[in-house]
Amino acid sequence: MKELNCEMTLAEVFEVLDNNNIKDINCEDLWYDWCCKTSALRNRGITLLRKLKSIKNSTKFDKNNTYTFFKNNFPYFGPLYDNFRICDKETHDVIFTITLRNTEGLAEVWGRENNFNGPLVEGTWEDIRAFFLA
Repeated sequence: MKELNCEMTLAEVFEVLDNNNIKDINCEDLWYDWCCKTSALRNRGITLLRKLKSIKNSTKFDKNNTYTFFKNNFPYFGPLYDNFRICDKETHDVIFTITLRNTEGLAEVWGRENNFNGPLVEGTWEDIRAFFLA
């Protein structure tokens, strides 16, 4: 089983995704924090990897100088939800936080281009893809 971790650049992650069956990839080391059962991380991670792979051709981040990590969130109100972050490899600053489904059921992107003062885009996953691939 091929292992992914937070030390890998996005370019390295995408290479693994392109050259392996996604179900044969261990992504547990990409999880930073979680409130769900540990046994759920694999399937949740596969879902996040599929979404990440769908924006790999974006020019909004430099694949050679960024990395990702996953986070499972426990809001005060509403169900658990997952997101992934795209971070600068050198400074470790978060560039984007991408949520597949927030507590209202919407996908969203938050980013440093507006200092995380509200979502840059909110809607369906196709809206998120369109933002990254524009």
